[in-house]
Amino acid sequence: MNKRDFLKFTGASLALTPLAGMAAGSDSGKNVTESLSNITGSVNPISVAERKARIEKAQQLMKQYNMAALLIEPGAAMDYFSGIQWWRSERLTALVIPQKGDIAVVTPFFEKPSVLESLKVGDDVRVWQEHESPFEVVSAILKSRGITSGNIGFESSVRYFVVTGIANALPNMNIVPAEPVTLGCRMYKTAAELTLMHKANEVTLRAYEYVFSQLKEGMSQADVKGLMNAAQRKLGGSGTWCLALFNDASAYPHGTNAKQVIQEGSVILLDSGCSVHGYQSDISRTLVFGKASQKVEDVWNTVREGQNVAFAAAKVGAPAGGVDDAVRQYYASKGYDKNYALPGLSHRTGHGIGMEGHESVNFVRGETTPLNKGMCFSNEPGLYIPGEFGVRLEDCLYMTDKAPVYFTSPPDSLASPLGKLMPLQA
Repeated sequence: MNKRDFLKFTGASLALTPLAGMAAGSDSGKNVTESLSNITGSVNPISVAERKARIEKAQQLMKQYNMAALLIEPGAAMDYFSGIQWWRSERLTALVIPQKGDIAVVTPFFEKPSVLESLKVGDDVRVWQEHESPFEVVSAILKSRGITSGNIGFESSVRYFVVTGIANALPNMNIVPAEPVTLGCRMYKTAAELTLMHKANEVTLRAYEYVFSQLKEGMSQADVKGLMNAAQRKLGGSGTWCLALFNDASAYPHGTNAKQVIQEGSVILLDSGCSVHGYQSDISRTLVFGKASQKVEDVWNTVREGQNVAFAAAKVGAPAGGVDDAVRQYYASKGYDKNYALPGLSHRTGHGIGMEGHESVNFVRGETTPLNKGMCFSNEPGLYIPGEFGVRLEDCLYMTDKAPVYFTSPPDSLASPLGKLMPLQA
């Protein structure tokens, strides 16, 4: 269903009473798999050549920051460089990137065949048996690359037993933060990465389009979550998620445990996303089922303008924190607190996004990192009024060498609450 069909379906009265026509949808959304199809066939996973280029860039940064090696645990960074999709347990699986030479992987003996299933780059996979120390295997890998001293980088999420195990096995090496290298690579997305994020955003926006047409009185949060997740999966998204907040629960950015159902005049805040070949989307929409009060419409319009203010402040070379400052200054002009008090904006204006839904850096006060080409962020300056309702509109953007560009454009008005997919730019 495209936007034209959506507006036709919901009826001309939508312009006067937001979502009044949406009650005409199906009773349960059980037929979602019959009306949607996979739209991700036109995009490809990250290539081996690009992963090799990432490793080369990391090694250049390691020279710049005087790191002899990196040790990376399972997670986004391991996937980013090697393609390995693994989990963390008490048994160490890790990626070792030396400043010079080939990467290597250490993993338990019985896990090697499974690790090899997702490994895209390199062939040096070394194993340890249950009675052996994986840290001695890491030491052997580094010695084989001529590394016996110097700095070894760890991301801040690496677990304590891993850091101490390496420190004991390699007493002549110093533990240093790996983020100057890993973020120095991952923060700046390539054209291939932006293509995957663009497709993930398309999946989520199309799912919203479908779900909006199915909303009806009496639906619960679980009903809408299930419908949104099913729609995204059918459209080709994986790792789907949805936050559905109705009525006064919308005043809590991440919700409450209170049960809520859609009623006439309900404020409906949806925050949802998915992954396409490992790259994330994150879109929030706030709408009204039936006729909106003037207060809701006024707050919605203020938040929508808040997005405009944030977008205008996201200038190449400007500090990321300045985007948050600009939004708070605008909200203060409308009578809201310039800090984090309620009613007002109680969270940052936006977060980094890529392989993870939340990545560094953020649109948050005090963030001095300059905005540059390839950086991606959410733009979500919500306003929350406890005991009444909240409004959050969220669209993700990426920086070109000239200006920010949206993956999806914010909606035009409360009467037309969807928005649209934007063309991908270089």
